Amino acid sequence: MQLLEFQAKELFREYGISLLDSISSTNIEEGRKHAKELGYPFVIKIQVPVGGRGKAGGIQKCQNDDEFELKYPQVMDLEIKGEKARAILLEKMADIKKELYLSIFLNRSKRCYTIIASAEGGVEIESVKNQIIKEIGLGEVSDEIADAVAKEMGLEGSIAEGVADTLKKLSKLTIEKEAELVEINPLAIMQDDSVTALDGKFVTDDNANFRHDELQKYQEKTEIEEQAEKSGFSLVELDGDIAVVGNGAGLVMSTLDMLSDNGGKPACFLDVGGGATTESVYEALTLISKLDRVKGILVNLYGGIVKTTVVAEAFLKAYENNLIDLPVFSRLKGTESEKAKEMLQGSRTNIFDSVEEAINAAVMGVKK
Repeated sequence: MQLLEFQAKELFREYGISLLDSISSTNIEEGRKHAKELGYPFVIKIQVPVGGRGKAGGIQKCQNDDEFELKYPQVMDLEIKGEKARAILLEKMADIKKELYLSIFLNRSKRCYTIIASAEGGVEIESVKNQIIKEIGLGEVSDEIADAVAKEMGLEGSIAEGVADTLKKLSKLTIEKEAELVEINPLAIMQDDSVTALDGKFVTDDNANFRHDELQKYQEKTEIEEQAEKSGFSLVELDGDIAVVGNGAGLVMSTLDMLSDNGGKPACFLDVGGGATTESVYEALTLISKLDRVKGILVNLYGGIVKTTVVAEAFLKAYENNLIDLPVFSRLKGTESEKAKEMLQGSRTNIFDSVEEAINAAVMGVKK
C-alpha cells in the first residue's frame, strides 16, 4: 500500500520531521476555505500514488484568489499515468537553498534496511550518479551512521546536524511502522539553514499491515473490494478486461504477470483462499459479474486444501442462475481435478491442460 503525500506527511509529523504548513482537500469548496486558512502564496499539489507530478502539471504555484480559481480545477482534473486525483494538497511556498534526497528501504535480498542518500534531490534517484548507500541491519540508525551519511553528502554544521536528525527520525518511523520504503525527495535546506521535507513517500509492507491498525485508515477500497473482504477472500480491482481467479496470492500474482506478458489486461486479482467453499466462490463470481469491463474470466486453480470440485460446483450454480454469461478459460490441477473437469464438460468453461494455453485462449477470446 502506497500512501499519498499528505498521508505520508501525517506520519512524518507524528515523528517530528520538519514540514511546511499544509492542508488537504477533495473539492474546490474545501480548497477555498483552506486557502484562506493557509494564506497566499502556496503550492497546489495533486495527490496521486505515482511520480512525475511536476512534469505533468500537477504542482502549481498560487499567489492569489484568481490563480486559485483557475489552477485548482485544472490540477483536480488531471490524470497522471492513469491515476486521477485522490485529493489536493495546499502547501505553503518554500524559500529553498538546496535540495537533497533521503530514503530507507527494506532490502529483502540482504535481509536488512538500507539507506540511500544524495546531495542532489528533486529528481529521480536512479538518474543520480553519486548515491550514498549504507546497509543498517534491522535496527534504527545510530548517531554515528547518521553523522557519517551527512558528512558524505558534503554537509557541515547545523545543516549536517539537521539532516542527521531527520535521518534518525525517518529510521524510527520506518522500523516502528515496518515500512518497505520511506522517502523524502526533496529534503530541502531552507535559506535559514533549517531542514524540511518538501515531499514524502511511504510504502507499507502488506505482510505486516495486520500489526498496524493505525495504518488501515489509509487503505482505499472500492465497495466491491470491501464486500470481498467481508466474504473472506481477496479481490483487487484493476483496469483490464480479464478477471483472474486462483487460490493463493502467489499463484494469482504469477498468473497476472503471465497474462500481462502475453498481451492480456487483468480486470481484477481474485484469491479465493485456502478455505474456499462453493458459497464463497459463488459470491466471488457475483462480485465479478458487477465489474462491467470484464469480458472473460481466467481461472488458474491448484487443488490442495481446496478441492477443485468446489470451484466447479460454484461455476455450475452461477451458470444455472444466469449469474455469469462470459467465456471462462480454466486450468485445473490437483485434488479432484479430473472430477471437476468432468463436471464442467459441456458448460461455458473452456478447460486447458496448462496455464499458458488458458492464458493464450483468454487473450484471443477477449479480442474476438
